[in-house]
Amino acid sequence: MREGVTVAWTGASGSPYGLRLVEALLAAGESVHLLISRAARVVLAEETDLALPGNTRALERALTDHFGEQPGNLRVLGPEEWTSPVASGSSAPRRMAICPCSTGTLAAVATGASDNLIERAADVILKEGGRLVLVPREAPLSAIHLENMLTLARLGVTILPASPGFYHRPATIDELVDQVVGRILDHLEVEHELGPRWGYGPEGGSSR
Repeated sequence: MREGVTVAWTGASGSPYGLRLVEALLAAGESVHLLISRAARVVLAEETDLALPGNTRALERALTDHFGEQPGNLRVLGPEEWTSPVASGSSAPRRMAICPCSTGTLAAVATGASDNLIERAADVILKEGGRLVLVPREAPLSAIHLENMLTLARLGVTILPASPGFYHRPATIDELVDQVVGRILDHLEVEHELGPRWGYGPEGGSSR
């Protein structure tokens, strides 16, 4: 098993992307440090049927069962669990994805706020020269959003909007979700087979 990946769910719409990303990482043999903002819990309740316990350890057990994983492969961290590995450059994983990423979290990361563990974990990735992928789900984008994205892109952060392609002719929402999650995994350097790649199916761009 590799050193693992830090994943954060924040309050933007797009919970299915975050859930599928964690599922795919675990299926690929990666260990996952999962951070969930308070706003993300609200959005999850609106967009999915998943009931999340309030207690962090109970939440970890519930999600471990949900993903059908062995205990230990998924670690859920509280928003102020400052003694966790992701809070320090000496022990944090070198890869992190914030999916979905709210524009508030985007702004906080761009300014180095580090007011909670999600922001601190992202700050650690930046200062240690790791790989950070942000998956914003917002429309339209204001000049403030775009300036923050530009600031982070210049620091080497991958800005990967949750805007799926259609060249694979998706027939279900799950296929749209997988198309975005597959691209996130590509940028985290995780092998996967979540969907066809451009040019490898019949007619040049589709697997159908």
